[in-house]
Amino acid sequence: QLQASGGGLVQAGGSLRLSCAASGRTFSMGWFRQAPGKEREFVAAISGSAGNTYYAHSVKGRFTISTDNAKNTVYLQMLSPKPEDTAVYYCAVGSLYCSGYGCYDAKNYGYWGQGTQVTVST
Repeated sequence: QLQASGGGLVQAGGSLRLSCAASGRTFSMGWFRQAPGKEREFVAAISGSAGNTYYAHSVKGRFTISTDNAKNTVYLQMLSPKPEDTAVYYCAVGSLYCSGYGCYDAKNYGYWGQGTQVTVST
C-alpha cells in the first residue's frame, strides 16, 4: 500500500516536497506524473543498496529523489518548479531493483499510489 502526500499549489520558482510511504519491503521507488491530456511520464527513480538515482531530462537539476529507509518513505523535492510541471504525481514501487532505462519503464513498478495533484502557478 502506498500513500502519497505533499501536493498542492506552488508558485513557479518556489519549492514543494512530495512524500510517499510504503508498507513492506521495497527495491526500487519512483515518481511518475500525468498532465491533463498527456500520457503518464517518468520523473525520477531510486534503486539499489547504493541508492542510484535516475531523472527525466526535464527535471534533472531541479528535482531530487531520496529515501528514508527507516520510514520506508520516498521523497521528491521539487525546486524551482515550472508551470509545465503541473500534473498528478504518482509514486510507484518495484519488487525488483532496476537500473538504467529499466527504471524509466512504468511496467517495472508493480505498486502505485493514488496520486497527488501539483499545480504550479506563474
